[in-house]
Amino acid sequence: MIRALTGFATRSPWKVIALWAVLGIALTIMGQALVFRATQASTGAFLPGSYDSAAALKVAEEHFGADPGTNPLTVLVARADGAALTADDERRIDAQAARLNRQPVSMPRSKDDLPFRQDHSQQPVVSPALTAPDRSFRLLTAVLTGNPTDPGMQDLYRAFRDQARGGFADAGLRTGFTGGLADAADTTEAGETRSKIVGALMTAVIVLLHVLVFRSLLAAFLPLLVVTVIGGAAAGVVVGAALLSGTALDTSTPQLIGVVLVGIGIDYFLFLLFRFREQLRRYPGQNGRAAAAEVAGRVGTAITCAALTIIAAFSTLGVATFGQFRVLGPAIAVAVLVMLLGSLTLMPAVLAVSGRRLFWPSRALEREPVAGVAARTGDLVARRPLTMVLASVGLLGALAAGLMGMRMDYGQSRAGGEHTASALTAAEIARALPAGVSDPAAVFVTASDGSTLTAERLGGLSRALASVGGVGQVAPTVLSEDRRAARIDVFPTADPHGQEARDLVSGPLREAVAAHRPHGTEAHVGGTAAVFSDIASAVDKDLKVVFPVAAALIALILFLLLRSLLAPVVLMLAVGLGFAATLGASTLVFQHLADGPGVDFSLPLVLFLFVVALGTDYNILITDRIREEMDRPGPARAAVARAVRHTAAAIATAGLVLAFSFGSLAASQGSATRQIGFATGLGILLSAFVLSIVLVPALASLLGRSLWWPVGSGSGPAREPVAKPAPEPVTAG
Repeated sequence: MIRALTGFATRSPWKVIALWAVLGIALTIMGQALVFRATQASTGAFLPGSYDSAAALKVAEEHFGADPGTNPLTVLVARADGAALTADDERRIDAQAARLNRQPVSMPRSKDDLPFRQDHSQQPVVSPALTAPDRSFRLLTAVLTGNPTDPGMQDLYRAFRDQARGGFADAGLRTGFTGGLADAADTTEAGETRSKIVGALMTAVIVLLHVLVFRSLLAAFLPLLVVTVIGGAAAGVVVGAALLSGTALDTSTPQLIGVVLVGIGIDYFLFLLFRFREQLRRYPGQNGRAAAAEVAGRVGTAITCAALTIIAAFSTLGVATFGQFRVLGPAIAVAVLVMLLGSLTLMPAVLAVSGRRLFWPSRALEREPVAGVAARTGDLVARRPLTMVLASVGLLGALAAGLMGMRMDYGQSRAGGEHTASALTAAEIARALPAGVSDPAAVFVTASDGSTLTAERLGGLSRALASVGGVGQVAPTVLSEDRRAARIDVFPTADPHGQEARDLVSGPLREAVAAHRPHGTEAHVGGTAAVFSDIASAVDKDLKVVFPVAAALIALILFLLLRSLLAPVVLMLAVGLGFAATLGASTLVFQHLADGPGVDFSLPLVLFLFVVALGTDYNILITDRIREEMDRPGPARAAVARAVRHTAAAIATAGLVLAFSFGSLAASQGSATRQIGFATGLGILLSAFVLSIVLVPALASLLGRSLWWPVGSGSGPAREPVAKPAPEPVTAG
C-alpha cells in the first residue's frame, strides 16, 4: 500500500502536485473562514452532564435563558475628575445605559474579509448592576453573543466599546471594560506584534537550519511551502469534519494543530530529504524519479509508523470524559492522517520533479563528505555504550526529580497579563468590592415533585449558605418565570479563580446544599469555581485511563513495526524516562523557580502524548536504521555506529525544527499555552539529542542483535536494488 502510493506519486508527480495545490488552497480558505463556527470558548460545556456544575449549566439554559455563546461584560463608569458619584450621576449613567440597550451595534467590515465570514452585528443587552460602597464607580452589565476568539466578534466588541465610551465621555464620565470578550480582544491587541515577530523568527530559524544543512535555498524553502499546503488542507478537513458532525472544538485546538503539523510535516520531509541526498550520492547515475521512488518506498514505512504512533496516541483521548480532551485527540489524529497522506504523495512527487536540482548550488552530491560530529558521536556511543547509558539516565533522572511536590493549577489567570485595559479595570473593581462579586457561585434549585418554588420555601437553604465559612454574601433568591426553578448567587470572599474558592465550592458549599435543600427539590452548584473543581475530578480520572491505553497502543505499533518483543520495551522505557524528565523540568521552572501555583492541569496529559508520540518518531527512525545496518555482515556495534552516523543529522535537524515550532507557543500570552510550548519544546530536544542519538543506540550496542529477539535482525527491510554505488559516505556531519 505504501509503495503503491509513493510509486504513483513519483510516476505522475505533476498530477499529484496539481491535485494537492487545488485541494490545499480550497481547504485552507474554507478552514480559515469557518474555524470560528466550529469552536466554542465555554470550558464548562466540555464537562459531561453527570457533573454537578454541568447540571447547573443545563438548568440555567432551560429555566433562565442562559446561552453558552453569550459574553457578559462588566462596564465600569466613573467620574472623569475622580470624585465620588452623586445621585444625579447615577441617574445619568442609567439613562445612558438604557440608550445603549436600544442601540444596535454593527460589526465593522473590510475588503479583506474572508468569504463566509459570519456577521455578528447585534443589539447588546445593557443594564445597571451596582454602585461601589465608596461610590467611586457604578457597574453595568452588557451581554454580546458570539465566539470571543472570532476576530469579527472582537471587532464588534471594540465598536460597542467605542460607542459606549463616547456616550459617557460626553457626560464627563470615564469607562472601563472587563470580562471574557474584553480579555480576548485586549490580549489579541497586546500580543499581535509579538505573534508576528515570533512567527517570523520561527520561519527564519527553520530556513536557516535548512540552509546550513543542505547549502541550498530551494531545499530550505520547499519543505515550508509543501508543509504549508498540506497543513492548510488538514486544518480545513478538521474544521469541515467538526461542522458536519456537530462537534465543537476548543478555541486552542486550531493553533495547536497548526504547530503540530508544521513540526511533524517538516520532520517527515527532512527524513525523506536526508535519505534522498544519501541515495543520490551513492548512485551518481540514478535520476531523480528513480531515487525518489526508492527513498519514498523505504522511508515511507518509517514515516507511516511514526504517524500512526501519533494518531494512535491521540485517538486514545476519545475515551476521556472531559470533552476538551475527547475532542482534541481525534482532531489532531485526523490532521496527522492528512499530513501522512501528503508525506506519501506530495513530498515524493516534489522530490521526483526537483531531482538533483533540489540541492543546487551545493556540490555536496559530487564529493564524499568528511567525518563530522555525527560520525564521532556514533563511534563514541558504540565504543562506550555503558558510559553513555549512565550519563543519559543520570541527566534525565536529575530533571525528573523536579516532579517532587508537583501541583496542578486549575486557575484561569488573565491571558493578557496585568497591564491590559481589561486587567486594569478588573483590578480597580477588586479594590472596592469583595473578590467573589465579579464571578459568584450559583446554586440552582429545581422542583422535582412538580410543585412551585417560593423565596420563603428556599429561605432555610439561603441561611445555611450564608453561614458557610468563606461565603461573604448571599444574594436574594431569583425565581424562573414558571417558578419551577430558582437561582441563589453566592459571593465567596476568595478569588473565584483560585484554589481556595474551588475548595469552598467542592466541599462545604455543596455539602450545605445537599443537607438543606427543601424536600422534593434538586440542587446543583455552578459558576467558574464549580466548573474547574469538576474539571479537576474529570482530568484525574482521564489520566488514569489515557496513560496506560496510549502506552499499550504505542507499544503494539512498535511491536508490529520492529517485529521484536525486546526492542519495543527498550523504546518505551526510554520515552517514559524522557517524559518524566520533561515534566519534572517544567515543574521546576513554572512551579518552583517561578513560584507559581503549579503546572497547568492539561500539561501532563498533553505532554505525555506529544513527548511519547513525537519522541517515538525519532526512535523509530534510528531503530529502523540500526536494524537495516545490522542486516549487513559485521559487528553489531559497528552497525550502530553507522546508523548514528547516517541518521544523527536528520534527527538533530528535525528535533530543532520541531522544538522551535512548539517553542513559539512559549511566547504566547496564555499561561497554559506558554507551559505547553516550553515543555513540549524541551521534551522534543531531549527525545532527539539524548534518547534517539545517545541512549537508544547505546542500549542497542549493549544488547547487540539480541535486541531483535525473538525474530532476529535478519528480517529487516528489503535491500536497495543492486547498482554500482559511489564510495559510501562517512557522515552527513
